Amino acid sequence: MADPAGGPGAMAQPSVLLTKELAPQTVPASDLPMKVYEVALNTGTDSSSGLATAGFRIAKYLPTEWHLNNSELYHKAFASCDQAERDRAAAKELAEYAAAAAQRAQQDSTAAVGQRLEDIHYWKSQLQNEIEDLDAETRLLAAQKLRLERALDATEVPYTIATDNLQCRERRQAPDLVCDEVERELLKEAELIRSIQELLKRTLIQAHNQMRINREHKEVCEIDWSDKVETYNIDDKCGRYSNESTNIQFHPTSVKFEESASTPETWAKFSHDNIYRAEREKLASINLRDLIDNILHDTSEDMRKQCAAVNEAFAKHCEELYDTKHKLEHHLKNTLKEIGYQEANIAALKQAIKDKEAPMKVAQTRLYDRSFRPNVDLCRDEAQFRLVSEVEELTESIKSLKKKLLESEQSLRNLEDTRMNLEKEIAVKTNSIFIDKQKCMAHRTRYPVVFKLAGYE
Repeated sequence: MADPAGGPGAMAQPSVLLTKELAPQTVPASDLPMKVYEVALNTGTDSSSGLATAGFRIAKYLPTEWHLNNSELYHKAFASCDQAERDRAAAKELAEYAAAAAQRAQQDSTAAVGQRLEDIHYWKSQLQNEIEDLDAETRLLAAQKLRLERALDATEVPYTIATDNLQCRERRQAPDLVCDEVERELLKEAELIRSIQELLKRTLIQAHNQMRINREHKEVCEIDWSDKVETYNIDDKCGRYSNESTNIQFHPTSVKFEESASTPETWAKFSHDNIYRAEREKLASINLRDLIDNILHDTSEDMRKQCAAVNEAFAKHCEELYDTKHKLEHHLKNTLKEIGYQEANIAALKQAIKDKEAPMKVAQTRLYDRSFRPNVDLCRDEAQFRLVSEVEELTESIKSLKKKLLESEQSLRNLEDTRMNLEKEIAVKTNSIFIDKQKCMAHRTRYPVVFKLAGYE
């Protein structure tokens, strides 16, 4: 009989499944007679090997063969029953083990699904927080972008004022058409505003791109979050399945791994990388908002400072213009007074010259009449010398008076030219004051305040 512990019957089940002793046998084990295969030959006197019994010997067995055959059948039946009993015991043990193993496997699977639900819930919560943070950050960046747009629009008024001031001052007349401090400050202001506009435009493009990137990463996180929600619902449903569930069935083809399936490490890394990239862009967005705030603060302050510098230059220049105009008017008043004096002087000189005509006529008439004295009486006496001297003196006086008259007339013409120049210069100064004071400075009262230049309105 085969060995109960190591015989052929025991090899029917794997030894690893037998976790306890085999059940006791119902029939006690005993040694069976050995199988004999040697057949005795009929060689005695009763042998039927002769020719007369040849036909009856065919297909017949000897008694020993009959007994041997029965013994073999007994042995096989006993062995089969014994093996069947052991198989039943092993099958029962295997069924109990399989049931316990299935229960443990189901508990382990349920626990694994529960752990997986916790992992999914963790990453789902992280993704949801990141989505909300990105959405809030994008709204804050959009508000800063709106400030940039308002600030850019607000720079149009100062730029228009600066260019209009420069164009108005081009209408100044010579010699006031100079590149003075006001013009230098206005040119500096226009250049500052142009550079600020370029900076704001570049920052606007940067903010637009950052908002687009924020939305893209938010969309990536939303897709990942949506997958996590769907996966959570599936695993939650799987975790609620039990042996008593009515909606379970066989799915033989599901017991396989998809080639495209991820590993727990790659699965966690995927969400981690999405959150990391979103955090990186969120930090970049926060830094950009701070940069925009600093830019708007600095640009608005720079523009207001430059505006104050221009206004101060205008005020100083207008003060200089008023002072110069007052001085010119004072000189014009003196010139007009001097012109009156000079005209009176010329009239007096002309009268003095005219007054010398009668004495000249008298002296020359005396000399003329005395030239008719006869003979020796035509004497160069004292009277003759005095008359000649008188005529010479009168001639010299008239010559001096005429020379002085010419000088006075030239002085009068010079005074008239000076008067004209002074009046023209006063008109130029009046025009310059009108342009700088009434046009430019009045226009500059519409310059935006810092609050508006910073994009708050």
